[in-house]
Amino acid sequence: MKHLQNRIGHRLINLAILAITVLLANSCTDKFDDRNIPQDRIVADKMDANLAGQAFAFAQYNSVSGLSTYIWNSALYSDRFAQYFSNIHPAFQSEQYVEAGAHKDRLWSNFYDMVATQLHFVQEYTAKNNLPVENAITKVQKVASYHRMTDHFGPMIYSEFGSGKTSVNYTSQKDMYLDFFKLLDEASAVFKQNAGKKNAFGTNDQMYRGDVNLWAKFTNSLRLRLALRIVYVEPALAKTQAEKAVADGVMINNSESGLIACTINSLNGLSKITYHEEWRMSATIHSLMIGYNDPRTPVYMSQRWDGGGYRGLRNGLPVNQRDRGAMTLSYSAIGNRWRPLYTGAWGDAGINAPMGVLTTSEVYFLRAEGALRGWNMGGTAKELYENGIRMAISSITTATSAAIETYINGTTLPVPINDPWNSPPVTNIPVAYQSSGSFETQLEQIITQKWIAIFPDGWEAWAERRRTGYPLGYAIIESLNPNLTKFDLARRREYPPIEASANAEGFKSGLTLLGGPDRMDTRLWWDAKPLTSFKQPTN
Repeated sequence: MKHLQNRIGHRLINLAILAITVLLANSCTDKFDDRNIPQDRIVADKMDANLAGQAFAFAQYNSVSGLSTYIWNSALYSDRFAQYFSNIHPAFQSEQYVEAGAHKDRLWSNFYDMVATQLHFVQEYTAKNNLPVENAITKVQKVASYHRMTDHFGPMIYSEFGSGKTSVNYTSQKDMYLDFFKLLDEASAVFKQNAGKKNAFGTNDQMYRGDVNLWAKFTNSLRLRLALRIVYVEPALAKTQAEKAVADGVMINNSESGLIACTINSLNGLSKITYHEEWRMSATIHSLMIGYNDPRTPVYMSQRWDGGGYRGLRNGLPVNQRDRGAMTLSYSAIGNRWRPLYTGAWGDAGINAPMGVLTTSEVYFLRAEGALRGWNMGGTAKELYENGIRMAISSITTATSAAIETYINGTTLPVPINDPWNSPPVTNIPVAYQSSGSFETQLEQIITQKWIAIFPDGWEAWAERRRTGYPLGYAIIESLNPNLTKFDLARRREYPPIEASANAEGFKSGLTLLGGPDRMDTRLWWDAKPLTSFKQPTN
């Protein structure tokens, strides 16, 4: 098997349009020279906009739902570190802060083979063929895809990707973020020039079907997310970028949320693995949602199969305490919305919940945090916080307006859990906004409600827990990592072994830029909130 970096080192057309091969291998098209051209390559001068659109679609989907993305990252790592789910399978130690090299290799290779390669090609193709709107959309998708990966690993192959070099240097996370803002600027300018246009990439754009106005709002909303991400390391830049995003226009209605549509042939990535029955809902989500009488509880969680209502499980159980048989029955599974063959009000025969990339409710919570920091966000922190809750609940339940207002004004607190560890309430904050509370109290409320709202996006939830310390979680039961105690939170994913062997010199540049050892306790560039201001996890 060729090493990943050898593939990256090829010239652009030989960058393996691998995903298009998967999409088109069984189809008939006159775009292939069927006798003289290998079946696994597409000739540049015979590429057309439709095939470029298919490459974009493949990258867009796999950036959030590739099999490697879900199994070897979300399912075993970010979703667990976010404390949405807890592992009951004895074979995996990821919750105890032990990474498997093969898992990292697959996630990394999935990204560079199936996402970065396609986006690089489409960006080059649309630039050369005078497709400015498609080019702008591809730039925004590039930012949305790369920021998820760098927020896991730190410095990555970025500026030299597709350069033709056989040894590829990494780019620092700071420089990646600065380029993200630059790409968003370029895309925004194009969207303003083409306001009202539709159908760029057509149905190959699985999020907005090429609607320029919606892409413009998504772009500004993504800028807002990235601005808050860097607030503890570059506060002035964060404020500038956040206020620019809001002034230019962010998402304000649920119909504008960035959601990738799912079909029977492209399931929600989570739905591909729910039938494994290898995990249950976390104790953290139990303590919060049951305590708050949250109307989303029956959507997010299933009642226990033994008839005992809802119950969450603590993270990080030692292998000898895991029992898939008993735990499958006595702890809550995820709700039917994410089951692969569920038919009902919120799902239909394998076409389940769309995959959230960035939702309107998250945008309101981002604005609430900005307002809390004194920025011009178009409303007060309280107003924006409450609107975030309204958007979140109405987008996923049939709760009445009155029921939602009751939740917003709720003063009940998270509950203890009747479990073997006598787990206390995970925190002591209500839903009702504490306008007279401290900055940290209000920030905890905003991030906790955002964490509930963006479920089950563990990528983003874990990033926010690292950035802010919220929501508070339970200590894991046991850590097997000598550099992380059970009270600590993993700060990053370690680099995949494939990099040390296939891109040795480039890999060294990454280690230098990382600024610390290649370990799970090394903090990323933006992960700069003083640790002394973090509250201790519960129990």
